[in-house]
Amino acid sequence: MLHYQLNSPLQRLSDPIFDKHKLNVYLKRDDLIHPEISGNKWRKLKYNLLEAQRRKKTTLVSFGGAYSNHIHALAHAGKMFNLNTVGIIRGEYDPNNPTLKQAEAAGMRLQFVSRLEYRDRHKTDYQNNIIQQYSNSMLIPEGGSNEYALEGIEELVKEIPVEKSNIIACPCGSGGTSAGILRTINSSQRILSIPVLKNAEYLKDEICTLANKNDQQLDFPTQFHQGGYGKINPKLLSFIDSFYKMHQVKLEPIYSGKMMMAIYQLIEEGYFKPNTSITIIHTGGLQGLSGLKQRGLIDNDFLNGL
Repeated sequence: MLHYQLNSPLQRLSDPIFDKHKLNVYLKRDDLIHPEISGNKWRKLKYNLLEAQRRKKTTLVSFGGAYSNHIHALAHAGKMFNLNTVGIIRGEYDPNNPTLKQAEAAGMRLQFVSRLEYRDRHKTDYQNNIIQQYSNSMLIPEGGSNEYALEGIEELVKEIPVEKSNIIACPCGSGGTSAGILRTINSSQRILSIPVLKNAEYLKDEICTLANKNDQQLDFPTQFHQGGYGKINPKLLSFIDSFYKMHQVKLEPIYSGKMMMAIYQLIEEGYFKPNTSITIIHTGGLQGLSGLKQRGLIDNDFLNGL
């Protein structure tokens, strides 16, 4: 069922600022894993799908916002592996939402709930009630971050040569990717986790708990959220555009763009020691660009050409 050879490319990035600070910088191109199920979403879903297969479940249920990368990936994974999927979506139906249109086209059933009800998604009673609504189903948490997800991230880390990853950097939303990296790296490595939401200090403890590891190898700067989750500003968009023109690599402004901009700022501040090798995880999520265009948050021609 899931015999995928992932091992996404590891691309060396060249930039005068890297040379100035004597840094070796690589980009792990998980955005190239699959056209619909890319990045850390596929990594986190892989072993959830295997567990559903082991339990002989026929339906996967999960939670997400209206433009969720996780919901989009889950819908397409379900279609690919002949599993029913249900998305519990925060908010109201928008017929013009490209993320949800594509999820529905892939066969996902959407159930919309109020923002108030959505707050209960972590409660056991609420989850049990959801599961009872759909026969032979398995629940995957919001963002896909659970113990099974860590196994997929462990594979990601093992694909990266240690000599090219004194530091492994990634964006942080729900914390699953960061926890998987923290759990897997060896004693000579560190993880730089860049949270993309405001007031994210609580996530540091959640990452350590999920990884079953302390924070001695975890760097977690919380000042790079650019105003909060989903917030976009001209400076961020200008950086993403400049990065695309220099490296021919697309980023999106919710996760990867904020992370990369933070890394450049840290480099300018002298955060990294000379001769450090940094591997940056491109977590995908480029499908979200269509939703940003639909809402008028970015121009329709954004990143459409060099």
